[in-house]
Amino acid sequence: MAIINKLRLATFAASLAAAVVINPAAPAMAQALKTQSGSTVDSVVAIVNDGVVTSRELDLRVGLIQRRLEQQKAPVPPLDQLRQQVLDQMVLERVQLEKAKEDGIVIDDATVQATLQRLAQANNLTLETYRARLESEGVPWSVFEGDARTELTLQKLREKEVDSKVSVSDAEVANYIASQRGPDAQTRQDLRIERILVKVPDNVTQAELGAAQQKAQAILDQAKGGAKFEALAKAQSQAADAAKGGDLGFLPPTQLPPEFVAAASQLRPGQVNPDLIRTTDGFEIMRLVDRRTGVGGGSSADAPKLVQTHVRHILLRVGEGGMPEQKARETLMQIRQQVADGGDFAKFARTYSQDGSASQGGDLGWISPGETVPEFERAMNNLKDSEVSGPVRSEYGYHLIQVLERRDAQGSVQQQLDLARQAIGQRKAEQAYADWLRQLRDSAYVQYKLGGPVAQQ
Repeated sequence: MAIINKLRLATFAASLAAAVVINPAAPAMAQALKTQSGSTVDSVVAIVNDGVVTSRELDLRVGLIQRRLEQQKAPVPPLDQLRQQVLDQMVLERVQLEKAKEDGIVIDDATVQATLQRLAQANNLTLETYRARLESEGVPWSVFEGDARTELTLQKLREKEVDSKVSVSDAEVANYIASQRGPDAQTRQDLRIERILVKVPDNVTQAELGAAQQKAQAILDQAKGGAKFEALAKAQSQAADAAKGGDLGFLPPTQLPPEFVAAASQLRPGQVNPDLIRTTDGFEIMRLVDRRTGVGGGSSADAPKLVQTHVRHILLRVGEGGMPEQKARETLMQIRQQVADGGDFAKFARTYSQDGSASQGGDLGWISPGETVPEFERAMNNLKDSEVSGPVRSEYGYHLIQVLERRDAQGSVQQQLDLARQAIGQRKAEQAYADWLRQLRDSAYVQYKLGGPVAQQ
C-alpha cells in the first residue's frame, strides 16, 4: 500500500515484476493459437481491436502476480476474480500501446537498458545480480525487459496526451496554499493594485459629472490600448499615490474598496479592469498587478507557506482479499473510541494495520502537500493536532488518521509556490488521465472470451 505518491515511484521495479506485458504486435492470432509443433493448445481470452490476448499470456501474468502477493504476505483474491482483473488490465494496456504506436512513440534499446541499470542501482545491486535475483523469484529477464519498455512507452504516451495539456492557475495555487494551513488557520488573498483617480467633488453638477466621466473614460481607453499604466497614473491621477504610479502595494481585501475587490476577482495579474469603477471619491481606473496568499492577522508582507503534517494511520483493507466494508468501519470506530479513552494509537496500528507502516506504529512521518491520495489528504487537513478521524475511505480501504503536529515547509516563497503548483498539477493530471483512459477504452473494440459466453464491449 502506498498512500504516499512518491513511494509509488520507489516501487517501480516491484510493479514491473508483478505485471508482465507481452508485446501485442508480436504474435499473429494464428501463431498465438499454436505451439511449435503446430498443435492447437492455446485459446483467445480477449480480442482487442486487431490483436488478441491468449490464455497462456494471461496465465503467465496471473502466476507472477500471485507469487508477488504471496511474497508480500498480501491477501490473494479468488482465482476467477484475479484472472478477470488481470485481463482487464491487459486489455487496457493493449489499447494504450496501440495508441502509442499511432502517435509514433518508440522507446529505443538504450533507454530501456538505462532504466534497468537505474533500477538495479536503486536496489544497491549490479545489473547482473539484479537479473539473477529476479529470475530466482520466477521472473524471466526477457519478460522484465519487455515490461520496462511498456512502462516507459505508457509514461511517454501519458505525457503527450494528458500531462502536457494540464495547466494550473495562480488562483488555484493560492486556494491550495490556504487549504494546507489546517482547520484553525485564517487565510486571505492579498491584492496588489494600481489605480488612477479622477475626482468628482461633492454637490457636483450633472455637467461636471459628465466631464469627469469622459476624462476618466479617455484615460481608461489609453490604458486598455497599451499605454504604460504607471506613466498614466503619474500624469493623470488625482490621488495621493499618483507619484508612485498609483501603486497601492499588497493589501488585504479588508483594506481595499469593495468595488476594487469585486473587480479584481474577474482579472488576471497584469490586466486593466475594462470598465470605470465609481467610488465615493470619483471615477477609478484599476489594474491588478498581482495576488498572493496571506495568513492570519500578520503583515501583508508575510510570505505564504505550505505546511507539512506529521501523521500516522491504521489501514484496514476491504473487498476482495479484505474484510467487509461495514466490519472495517465498525472495527475502526471501536479503535477510535479506545484511543479516546486513553489507548495507544501506535499499539493498535501495530496490531491491526494492513499497511507497511504498521511496524512503525502507523507513523508516516512528515507529509508534504500532494504526497497522499486526495481522500486521505482532505481528512488529514481537517484534523486538529492530536485529533483522530473517523473511518476514511480511499482506494486502499479504510483509514483511521491521527495528526500529531504541523510545521511550516522549508524553502523560499517561490519554492513553496512551485510545490503547490506541482501538487495541483499532479491531481488534475490524475483526473484527466482517468477520463482520457476511459474514453480511449470506450472507443476500442474489445471482445471478452474468458469463462462462458463471448462478451463484446
